[in-house]
Amino acid sequence: MFILKRAVMIAALLTPLVPNLSVAADLFQPKDIFSLEYASDPQISPDGKHIVYIRNSNDIMVDSKRRSLWLIDAKTKQQSPLFSDEKQYSQPRWSPDGSKIAFVSNLTGSYQIHVHYLKHNRTAQVSQLQQSVSNLTWSPDGKLLAFSAKVAGKATSFAKMPAKPKGAKWAEPVVVIDKAYYQADGRGLIKPGYNHIFVLPSDGGTPRQLTSGDFHHRGKMAWTSDGQAIVFSANRIKDWEYKRLEGDLFQVSLKDGALTQLTNEPGKESTPAFSPNGKTLAYLSTSNALNPYRNAKLNLMNWANKSTKMIAKDFDRSIRSPQWLNNSSLAMSYDDFGKRKLATISTKGKISDLNDNVSGTTMGRPYISGEFSASASGKIAFTKGSTSRPADVALTSKSKKMTVLTQLNDDLLAHKSLGKVHEINYKSSFDGEPIQGWYITPPNFDPSKKYPLVLEIHGGPHLAYGPHFSAELQRFAAQGYVVFYDNHRGSSSYGERFAMLLKYKYSSKEDFADHDSGVDAMLALGFIDKDNLFIAGGSAGGIATAYAIGLTDRFAAAVVVKPVINWLSKVLTADSGLGQIPTQFPGMPWDHVEHYWQRSPMSLVGNVTTPTMLITGEQDLRTPMAQTEQYYQALKLRKIDTALVKVPGAPHGIAGKPSRMIAKIENTLAWFEKYKNEK
Repeated sequence: MFILKRAVMIAALLTPLVPNLSVAADLFQPKDIFSLEYASDPQISPDGKHIVYIRNSNDIMVDSKRRSLWLIDAKTKQQSPLFSDEKQYSQPRWSPDGSKIAFVSNLTGSYQIHVHYLKHNRTAQVSQLQQSVSNLTWSPDGKLLAFSAKVAGKATSFAKMPAKPKGAKWAEPVVVIDKAYYQADGRGLIKPGYNHIFVLPSDGGTPRQLTSGDFHHRGKMAWTSDGQAIVFSANRIKDWEYKRLEGDLFQVSLKDGALTQLTNEPGKESTPAFSPNGKTLAYLSTSNALNPYRNAKLNLMNWANKSTKMIAKDFDRSIRSPQWLNNSSLAMSYDDFGKRKLATISTKGKISDLNDNVSGTTMGRPYISGEFSASASGKIAFTKGSTSRPADVALTSKSKKMTVLTQLNDDLLAHKSLGKVHEINYKSSFDGEPIQGWYITPPNFDPSKKYPLVLEIHGGPHLAYGPHFSAELQRFAAQGYVVFYDNHRGSSSYGERFAMLLKYKYSSKEDFADHDSGVDAMLALGFIDKDNLFIAGGSAGGIATAYAIGLTDRFAAAVVVKPVINWLSKVLTADSGLGQIPTQFPGMPWDHVEHYWQRSPMSLVGNVTTPTMLITGEQDLRTPMAQTEQYYQALKLRKIDTALVKVPGAPHGIAGKPSRMIAKIENTLAWFEKYKNEK
């Protein structure tokens, strides 16, 4: 779709450490990352006949993602572009009668709400907003659109400055911060204001604010069947900044803005959805237990009397995105053993799996991902990925018959020799806990030969990898490495018990044993070179990598990406401390110095002998650059070979731009090549 011939030059400029490697044309190469595409946010029409989705691609000339809107005929599989140009498009939503699609775009310069009339092939801009829009939702009669947007607040000021003389050039005014939650990764300092719910005529007009107060009102919304009220989730507790595990369902009246609280249980209630007849409200709930992981449970509220019951109470997985198929069953998804499953659940709690192919909406590493939407026709559109492909659009129903409607990457990947993904199961040497993992063998793999191994550790830590497409790991495989990754204790998709094994132990000798035992299991297969073992990981995986090299010298080299090195300073400088301190630690850092220090890789830096590369974004507020610099300086003081790669302008998601992903991959490969033991 885009001009690709300059990709090699750009990759070379960004990766000065890359050796002069000879790569066959049929292998996955750095420039191929610019050509990858994937589907997201598939929205099926009310009658189940059409699907609109976001087609994500990369623009090599401006090094950014393009999001266009495409329409698919479910019967013929024919797709056509609704909007595919240099602009950005998001949140496509069908009107209740299926005749219109609302969406958000910068089509006219700023991001506004638009409505596309399918029959007439005409599009109208219906808003003139000064702020971004989220959670776009149609009213039942199609006359109104509800959305959430931030209402600017007044900045705090204590001092009164003297008047500036005419023509004088003074420094930028000081910024006064007085909130507990004052910064966010990718956004920087949070501007004063709160998110509120608005309604807007779908044919254009003036938006009307329905909620008020110094609280945020955002997330999925549900209209009552009569269109007279909207149900949503909010945390309206006075000190909400300190009680981030709380949230209740509220109803706001369109007539007068009257607010009615619907739930008042400990924890958070969210994701409301009304049954087609409007008699039952489904929603999710999570507890407020001070734990790093909590399953989301499905609840049903009788709308007439507001009585509530939890269904599938004993289901030990987290339920996601409940959507009604009819008045007695819903579609949902849940993560299980490294995969995202699509399923139905009856109002009595019976769960029936449809498939485990929901995947493919993360490009870099093989995280569980994927989305779906259900219609009253019984059909469900979802993103289908695999080990060899990012997400396409697929269609299924209760019959479990699946139809794949797109092949977005066949033009690029069908003629490429990709690494093959294999599952491996083993037991941790720490306590015999079963651990699931996967490994990728290089193209043209020969089991009689010996291959270097890369252990790549996922972030979170309460996330999970699985058998999914990964641009980063396919590049490693293309360069002749066997790539091993596991879901260590603490990973999601295995239930609460397994996730909670890492409580107050992030990182520790226990999760290290899970990884180390996996390396032993790989060596036992017979084709791994024991003298060429490498380790890498990002975020929580970066922490685990730095911790590991403080416990062992078995790795020839390490790449530590956006890590936490010193928990005592991290939780008091990062954007996540308010939620992280009470859930992942036994108390405040000044009261538990020994515990925080024991969890910190810096406590083990005196043991490190492994050559280490560090990579972090300069604008990272989740694991701030100072964490990386502490480790870099400590290793340099110990005269350990180390290099620091700073990513200019990048937040925690350092691979958010194609060139940044390439730079991360190729510098990692170059570091490993530098320390590869040649036979």
